Amino acid sequence: MAPNQKMMSQMIDKDGFIAALDQSGGSTPAALRLYGISDSDYNGEDDMFRLMHKMRVRIMTASSFSGSKVIGAILFEKTMDGDVGGRPVPDFLWEERSVVPFLKIDKGLAAEEDGVQVMKPMPDLDSLLARAVKKGIFGTKMRSVIAHADRSGVAAVVKQQFEIARRILDYGLVPIVEPEVLIKSPTKQEAETILRDEIADELDRYTSGEKVMIKLSLPTVANFYKPLIDHKSVARVVALSGGYSCADACEKLSHNDGMIASFSRALAEDLRVTMSDAEFDAGLSRAVEQIYNASVFKTAATASGQKLEATDN
Repeated sequence: MAPNQKMMSQMIDKDGFIAALDQSGGSTPAALRLYGISDSDYNGEDDMFRLMHKMRVRIMTASSFSGSKVIGAILFEKTMDGDVGGRPVPDFLWEERSVVPFLKIDKGLAAEEDGVQVMKPMPDLDSLLARAVKKGIFGTKMRSVIAHADRSGVAAVVKQQFEIARRILDYGLVPIVEPEVLIKSPTKQEAETILRDEIADELDRYTSGEKVMIKLSLPTVANFYKPLIDHKSVARVVALSGGYSCADACEKLSHNDGMIASFSRALAEDLRVTMSDAEFDAGLSRAVEQIYNASVFKTAATASGQKLEATDN
C-alpha cells in the first residue's frame, strides 16, 4: 500500500508549513485557557472537547487557513472523527482547503527513565491506523520527550519511534516521528547530537524508497539537522515551537535551511474566543504569514554552525 502521491508531492515540494491542531486530553485545558475559556466554562471531558472542536473549526474555516500556505494539519483523533458543516474533517481539509491531513496516534508519555519519556503502549494501533486510512488520512504523528542527554535513553526513544513508524508505513501512511528535546534541558545541545546520530542510523536502514517525516525541537546550532533534511529517506523535517513564543520560534526557524514549522500553541497564541470573526481571521492571518515566512524565506547571512540559543537554557 502506497501513500497518496498527490499529498506526498505537496509534503515534499510545496512551500508552507504544517499546523498542529492535535491537543489531546492533557493539553486541551491549557489551550482553551489561552483561547479565553476557563476550566469553569465547561462540565466534563465531552464538553471540553466540544469547545476545542469549535475552536478548531473556526481555524480551519478561516480564509487564511488554506493549502497556499498551510500545507498540512495534524489532528487529534476526536477531530478526525468530527465534521465541519456536516463534512468529515479530513475530507474538508483536503477537498476544500488543499491541506493534507495527519493524525496524532500516541496515547501519551510513560514516566521518565534514563532522562527520557517513551510513549505509552498503543494496543489499538492497528485498528486506529486502518480507520485513519478509511478517513483519508495521509500520515501520523507520535511524540516522545528527551529531557537529558542520556545516550541509552535517547536511543530507546528513537528505537521505539522507528519500530512503530515501520508499522505505520505498512498501512500506506507516512509517519512523523517526534522525539522532542525539551528547550529548557540543561544538556539540550548534547542531547541533539546523540539524537541526530541515532536518527541517522535508523534512516540508513531504509532501502525500499519509503519515506518518513521528522518533527524536532528548534536546534541550538543553526542548520544542525541539515544532514537529516537531506537524507534520501526523509520527506520533510518540521519544527515544533516547544514553548517559544511565535516570534521567537519563527526567528530561530528562519536560520534553519529546509526546515519548516509545525506549530501548535504559537499558531493560536493571539486568538481569543471573544474576537469577532473579522478580528479572529485577521489574527490568524498574521500568524500564518509570520510562520510561513519563517518556513520559506531563510536568513541567508546565518552561517551553518552558528549558535542561536546561548541564553535559552
